[in-house]
Amino acid sequence: MGNQIERRKAEHIDIVLTQDVEAAGISTGFENYRLIHEALPEVNFQDISLSTEFLGKKVKVPFLVSSMTGGTEKAATINRHLAEAVEEKGWAMGLGSTRAALEHEAYAHTFQVRKYSPSVPLFANLGAVQLNYGYDETHCRKIVEITEADALVLHLNSLQEVFQDEGDTNFKGLLKKIEQIASRLEVPLGVKEVGWGIHGKLAKRLFDMGVSFVDVAGAGGTSWSQVEKNRTKTQIRKQASDAFRDWGIPTAEAIVDVRNRNPGKTVIASGGLKNGVEAAKAIALGADLAGFGRAILNEAIESTEALIQAFDRIEFELKTAMFGIGAENLLDLKQTENLENIRLYAR
Repeated sequence: MGNQIERRKAEHIDIVLTQDVEAAGISTGFENYRLIHEALPEVNFQDISLSTEFLGKKVKVPFLVSSMTGGTEKAATINRHLAEAVEEKGWAMGLGSTRAALEHEAYAHTFQVRKYSPSVPLFANLGAVQLNYGYDETHCRKIVEITEADALVLHLNSLQEVFQDEGDTNFKGLLKKIEQIASRLEVPLGVKEVGWGIHGKLAKRLFDMGVSFVDVAGAGGTSWSQVEKNRTKTQIRKQASDAFRDWGIPTAEAIVDVRNRNPGKTVIASGGLKNGVEAAKAIALGADLAGFGRAILNEAIESTEALIQAFDRIEFELKTAMFGIGAENLLDLKQTENLENIRLYAR
């Protein structure tokens, strides 16, 4: 089992880097929104603050490295670069699925990055479906212990599992099990999608069950049906995957829906974000944090320095977008009226 997981994780990294696995026929939806330029912002650029709070920790910036990888030596290097960069820049960090660390102790070190990032919010990560395949709160605790994480994220990846030859596809009865984990776990529990989005009604059910935060992980970025298309040996899966290339809830729409139905709750926006202007739109639409994954993977493989440069650019873009609409801090950005839905004017 360990070798199988390791091989899958290695294949995932290579496919995402070398193949065309972007969603097609669907976008993140950020292009439908425009931040309205404020020619006289009445703000000193130097005074703009990006700081916020997350999981009770003060963070310098509203950014998150989305859960990406682990369980291989290449992943260990990626995670080390990410951990060193987030520590330097104050981003939060999600680890890839930590199931490999439980099932094969030899892989645990690929997720153990706390020594490189002692001060940032760090999330461990497990597929929610594993709760139907023998996993329980003991395993969840163990994952948090191995990674020294501040929170655990359960990811929902139903379509990915269907397109995976070795996929686990019994998603029945998971809500109840998620509720049990949320009530028994000593650290906050989050729930995320992997790129097809979470709508507001499901987010409300999750929050009502004690989940602390939801990451919408919307459509418009990497499509995991396309990733698995490149791995499957089954002809029917390979052929059917293209029919799902435009599947999902665009990230921008997911943010709006989740926020509207869940005022005051913690919402993370990820799914195809490429720059700080899109992060500004995401926060103006209602997100508390903006998550980046594929957009920073090349730099994560290259070096800590390359990542820090990418982080600097994203932060500069967010700050400049805030300056451009006259927002001095994130509360101003969240409450801005300088955001318009272009589609409303196109009719």
